[in-house]
Amino acid sequence: MHLSNQALGAIMLALQESLLAQSDIVPVLKGFELETSDDGLVVKNPPTVKFTDDTTVTQEDLENLAER
Repeated sequence: MHLSNQALGAIMLALQESLLAQSDIVPVLKGFELETSDDGLVVKNPPTVKFTDDTTVTQEDLENLAER
């Protein structure tokens, strides 16, 4: 079994958030709810991204983020 691109993205978001906040990533990773799919493991409750300005996030932005 392997991680899907979505699960890898969720881990990377959690890592980025923990680095910025200088907090422990372990509780976030332990809280992930995983399920299997045809693409591999997916995270049912991925971290969310919070913006502090009025920048509009487009569907293309989200798709580009998911591809990374």
